[in-house]
Amino acid sequence: MEPAAILTLLTILLTLGMLAATRISPDVVLMGALSMLVVAGILTPGEALAGFANPGVMTIATLYVVAAGLKETGAIQWLAHRLLGQPERLKQAQLRVLLPASGLSAFMNNTTVVAMFIPAVQEWAGRLRLPPSKLLLPLSYAAIIGGTCTLIGTSTNLVVDGLLQTELGMGLGMFSLAWVGMPLVLIGGTFLYLFADRLLPDRQGALEQLETAREYAVEVIVDGKGPLVGKTIADAGLRHLSHGYLADIERQGRLLTAVPPDTELLAGDVLIFIGAPECARELRRVRGLRPAGGDVHKLDIDHHRRCLVEAVIGPDFAGLGQSVRESRFRSRYQAVILSISRHGKRLPGKLGDIRLQVGDTLLLETAQDFVDQYRYRKDFLLVSGLNDSTPPDFRKAPLALGILGAMVVTSATGLLSILEAALLAGGAMLATRCVPASKARRSVDLSVLVVIAASFALGAAMNKTGAAAQIAQWLLLVEGIAPWLALALVYLLTVIFTELITNNAAAVLMFPIATAVAEQLGVSVMPFVVAIMFAASASFMTPLGYQTNLMVLGPGGYRFTDYLRLGAPLSLVVGATAVALIPWVWPF
Repeated sequence: MEPAAILTLLTILLTLGMLAATRISPDVVLMGALSMLVVAGILTPGEALAGFANPGVMTIATLYVVAAGLKETGAIQWLAHRLLGQPERLKQAQLRVLLPASGLSAFMNNTTVVAMFIPAVQEWAGRLRLPPSKLLLPLSYAAIIGGTCTLIGTSTNLVVDGLLQTELGMGLGMFSLAWVGMPLVLIGGTFLYLFADRLLPDRQGALEQLETAREYAVEVIVDGKGPLVGKTIADAGLRHLSHGYLADIERQGRLLTAVPPDTELLAGDVLIFIGAPECARELRRVRGLRPAGGDVHKLDIDHHRRCLVEAVIGPDFAGLGQSVRESRFRSRYQAVILSISRHGKRLPGKLGDIRLQVGDTLLLETAQDFVDQYRYRKDFLLVSGLNDSTPPDFRKAPLALGILGAMVVTSATGLLSILEAALLAGGAMLATRCVPASKARRSVDLSVLVVIAASFALGAAMNKTGAAAQIAQWLLLVEGIAPWLALALVYLLTVIFTELITNNAAAVLMFPIATAVAEQLGVSVMPFVVAIMFAASASFMTPLGYQTNLMVLGPGGYRFTDYLRLGAPLSLVVGATAVALIPWVWPF
């Protein structure tokens, strides 16, 4: 092997290792790898930066604006409430989740679909008294599978199609993938319908468990100069609070538990209340009590501008592995953590000593603009205001859906390319004020675009140095291997990469390997390219493999084993179906 090929392989291995084993942001890792290839002289600057001009990348950027218009108008929520209905049994409920989620994900970003469905399904499950754990993971899986049906259903499809256009001069139509995608939806959906109830736990989610997820401890001190000194608990009005109850009193170093209502309050008593988020506000209205500690009183925000917000920590959160105190959360985000839920359970111990992890659900007190400021940042996967006073403008929901429909029709009929249709649809969303320009700008996830564009440089280096051909030879160890077996190997390797790193990076890295395998076998490249598209989306076995899986982790109260229990057999079913069907549609 040439030295350039060896250096390229070492760069890729280092990149994979850093993506899988470190918390460094993927866009930083990929841009570092791109820089290394340019400095080493393996790629020219033009070759390294070609990914930023790829039509697939620009299409993804434009579709973020279209998705923002659908979200701001509540179009998905508008559809969800009409499609979910009022089922009476769990099986009916699962069916009403699987069908619309997979259908909508075929035409819009599946992350957006899941983000909009989560609160709707939670409210719906609570009203019908159904466990959300039986519904939210099937929701994520259905959205992932549904995204494979069309070219715009998932960013991975657009990335690989962009590579096809630039590298091989070929392309796919809007519904080309439906020949395999639709059977996958039917088979995968049937599997979820039959087995999700048996394989998933009956567990409350983070929002449904008032005692664990939304209940927290509030400590206040009896002011020595206040009117409560000498009064009993009952006389002070602390016996029948609306949102909490008095659990313990700390008096001169002693802890009094199960205190009776006729207990007299003394100056300096620390009262420990357990209650819902509103309990803190309720206690502030009681004259003679002041906060015993914490950072709520340190917030430089007027009380009338504060609100309660729930946020799910994402993989790019800066304080991962640090305690709340070490993360300097308050100064960094101008927000105070009131409670932390992990896997549906309230964490014991002092709040400041808890170490933050991906998927933790935080209950925050912060400014009213926190939701808008961090909704599209990668620090948090999901940010939701508990008392949201600015609901979507549902009057424009039909208009937003009409724009989406026009985009799909014009691109499917060949009247316009997908990029042209997406550009017009994004412009229409802005022109009709379905989404303000400021929110459209914030909705474009630059980190994802940088990861995808930088990944193209790795693929180009593998092609240029012959590293892709060498990996293909290693895959084809057996002389005269059957093409369908080689296809299965490519699919399996892509699935492994997807579970370890981002799905888009996995697809870009596997593209030159797949084309080299096809060339060495002397068969068509299309079955292998399409296999990459489906395999890069088939991430069901871990919460970290696909963003929608991580989004339902807290709300569904899931654990890692829940994903493996349902996701592993689903991966086998989807993989076997895809490998069997792809050669029928795209012959070798």
